[in-house]
Amino acid sequence: MASVTFDNATRIYPGTERPAVDSLNLEIDDGEFLVLVGPSGCGKSTSLRMLAGLEDVNSGRIYIGDRDVTDVQPKDRDIAMVFQNYALYPHMTVADNMGFALKIASTPKDEIEKRVKEAARILDLTEFLDRKPKALSGGQRQRVAMGRAIVRNPQVFLMDEPLSNLDAKLRVQTRTQIASLQRRLGVTTVYVTHDQTEALTMGDRIAVLKDGILQQVGSPRDMYDTPANVFVAGFIGSPAMNIGTFHLVDGVAQLGEAKVPVARDVVSKAESDQIVIGFRPESLDVVPENSDGAIPVVVNLVEELGSDAFIYGQLAGSEELKAKLGSGEDSDQVIVRVPPHSAPDKGSVVWVKIREGEQHNFSVSTGERLN
Repeated sequence: MASVTFDNATRIYPGTERPAVDSLNLEIDDGEFLVLVGPSGCGKSTSLRMLAGLEDVNSGRIYIGDRDVTDVQPKDRDIAMVFQNYALYPHMTVADNMGFALKIASTPKDEIEKRVKEAARILDLTEFLDRKPKALSGGQRQRVAMGRAIVRNPQVFLMDEPLSNLDAKLRVQTRTQIASLQRRLGVTTVYVTHDQTEALTMGDRIAVLKDGILQQVGSPRDMYDTPANVFVAGFIGSPAMNIGTFHLVDGVAQLGEAKVPVARDVVSKAESDQIVIGFRPESLDVVPENSDGAIPVVVNLVEELGSDAFIYGQLAGSEELKAKLGSGEDSDQVIVRVPPHSAPDKGSVVWVKIREGEQHNFSVSTGERLN
């Protein structure tokens, strides 16, 4: 087992000027499960491939433990990779697929058999060892691909969106299995996904990237409770955080009919008479009409989920506003979580107030967190 360090690692693809990964500085502890997450094209898979040796590093260094592997061939880095598309040999049995890398490395047959059987036991694949991949389900094929990585006893596991080809129910089940398996094996793991729900549920820590630049690193709770900037705030969480640009007037943030109080120390940090305010759907309480600090929302749709209900609506009077208040980037749809069977009728107006301590304030110019 070993730690992983990206030291100002940069990758610029030929024919482009903007780096796909720009001066990435990231330390991953020995035995840690770190998730790289971000939208398509943010550089997360490129970062993983740089660590694997499948992409060149234009500047900076990459270390596995104390060893500089920047210019080391992939086969000599002591890593094992699990891909999105399984990459199994169709003419080989499960046992042969799992043990193939060991066979190429001239590992003794009895040692290969021992490792394959142990990995199959861990992954509940023992009864499938004599089958070909075509006789397996998608989830079973992905477990075979993981078994192929496990038998190598690598220092680092690299997983590139391994659940993307599975259906929703199987994806939930498999991500639980992967997380518990990693904790049992204690192998340093770097996991790439665009699904922030996977990131929140699986990782010891999360690293969020955008346009090749690292935005924030922290525990799932840190990312959820104290996002470092507007991008992280809108990206982490499902449904996404409600975000809008308000005008500051005498310590009160105003947007249409909404008037939200802002702490004095936050106002002093704002560079202008505007501020970006965010609040999660579950951070709102339904209050009487015209209560201090209340936000009026016109109900467009009610989604009953059994244990929860979500109101989808718009800020009252928002049709006349240029600024938007809504869940996620550039959205004018406000989402409010309410107890089940208590949601108001479509077309009505509900007044909601941000719960104390759950308001997020950001700079208009930089997008950085102010509190």
